[in-house]
Amino acid sequence: MSTSESTDLTSLIGSNLPFLRRYARALTGSQDKGDNYAAATLEAILSDISSFDRSLSPKVALFKVFQMIWSSTGGALAGDGDGLAAKAQKHLARLTRDTREALLLHTIEEMSFAEVGAVLDTTEDEARALVDIAYAEMAKSVSGKVMIIEDEAIIAMDLESIVGEMGHQVTGIAKTEGEALSLYKTETPDLILSDIQLADLSSGIDAVNKILGESADIPVIFITAFPERLLTGESPEPAFLIAKPYTEEQVRSAVSQAMFFSSTETLRA
Repeated sequence: MSTSESTDLTSLIGSNLPFLRRYARALTGSQDKGDNYAAATLEAILSDISSFDRSLSPKVALFKVFQMIWSSTGGALAGDGDGLAAKAQKHLARLTRDTREALLLHTIEEMSFAEVGAVLDTTEDEARALVDIAYAEMAKSVSGKVMIIEDEAIIAMDLESIVGEMGHQVTGIAKTEGEALSLYKTETPDLILSDIQLADLSSGIDAVNKILGESADIPVIFITAFPERLLTGESPEPAFLIAKPYTEEQVRSAVSQAMFFSSTETLRA
C-alpha cells in the first residue's frame, strides 16, 4: 500500500473512530472493554487491509470489521460472577441474536436499514426486523428507577416522558450538582440520565462522579452537544453517550441498553 493510500485510509478511519468507540462502549457497558474492541478493530485492518471494504461508506466498512471481531467472541461481556457484565450477560442471553447491535446501529449511529444489514451481513429487511424485535424484547426485559440531571425544563420534561412511557419510574429531576446529590440520597436510581453543563455552571460529570464514588454500579447516560469530546479514548469517559439534539428513538435505545448493566435486584428478570 502506498503512502498516499495509507494516509487516505487513516483519514477515513480516524473521522469515524469516535463513533465506533461510542458503539462499542454501549454494547459492552464499559469504556475500557469498548475501547479494547475498537483497538482490536484497528489492528485487524492494519493486518489485513482488504478487510476494510472500500465499496461501503467508511463508517459502515469500519463497523463491519468491528462486527466480525465482536461476533467471533460471541459478543462476550467478560466479568466476574457478581459484576455488572455478568448480570447484563444473563439478560442478554435471552435476546435474539444481533438485535441489540441492530438497534444501536440504527438509532444511536443513525445508519439506514441497508447499512445496518451491511454491517451485520444480512439483508435490509432482516435488519429492519431485528430492530423491531429489539424494541419488543428490551421493552419487556427490564424496568427500573431513573434519575434525570438536566437544567433545561423542556428537555427534562421530554426525557421524563420518554422514560415514563418505557415503563421506568423517574425518581426526580435535578438542575444542579447540589440538587443531584440531594436527590440521589433521597432515592437510589438504577440509571442516571445527565446533561454535561448545568444551570449554575456546575458539571453533570462532577455530580455523577461523586454519586459513583458511593455506588459505582449505576450506569450513566450522558447527553451532550459535543459527543466527540468525550470519545477520544485518552481519559476516563462515558460508556453511554447521546448527542444533542437527540431523537426519542435514541433515548429509548440508550436507556434500554444501559438498563441491562444495572445491578439492582428489583429489576424484572
